[in-house]
Amino acid sequence: MGFRAVVFDYGMVLSGPQDPTAYAALLRITGLTAERFEEFYWVDRHAYDEGKLTGSGFWQKTVRDAGLNLKKADIEELNLWDARMWTTQNDAMLAWQRKIKRLGILTAILSNMGDSVHANMEREFDWLSRFDVLVWSYQLRMAKPDPAIYRHVLKELGMQAGETLFIDDRQANIEVARALGMKGLLFTTVAQLRTDLIAHGYDAELPLP
Repeated sequence: MGFRAVVFDYGMVLSGPQDPTAYAALLRITGLTAERFEEFYWVDRHAYDEGKLTGSGFWQKTVRDAGLNLKKADIEELNLWDARMWTTQNDAMLAWQRKIKRLGILTAILSNMGDSVHANMEREFDWLSRFDVLVWSYQLRMAKPDPAIYRHVLKELGMQAGETLFIDDRQANIEVARALGMKGLLFTTVAQLRTDLIAHGYDAELPLP
């Protein structure tokens, strides 16, 4: 098998759940119910992750599509709260990354990410520098599950697909990684990840979280 690198998704893998205070602020500013908010929020999120929209542009379009009458200051506040909502961390997974690094195995983040969220993460998280490679989708104008972005992270790591374990919380993203020859595990909880590592025999080469 010979794992030489582990690639992590960020959202809901290295990050924790969405910040509830930030989510409540988004609902308050928009005046939408949670159900209506979710309906509009995800329409252009992939375009944002692909860098086709900036954070401000994403919110301008979302507000317009929802038929909301908000001021420019309100839109900028939405963008700020949105970034804060995703700036959370999963301490157990970050501790596991440190264990992996101590074995001399490279680590990377491959994340669908918009510019405003990334900028806030850079301000808040000093641990980003502990990863050998950081790949943010908006900077490349492509996002998972596009196979090209997986090939990009492998190139940056200098790894073959079969030497790399990929961990993500979306099955569609895992399937593409496996199709390219990477080993892939779907992340739900730390406890389940531990079980899956053992079930696949990966604990022979990797520490358990």
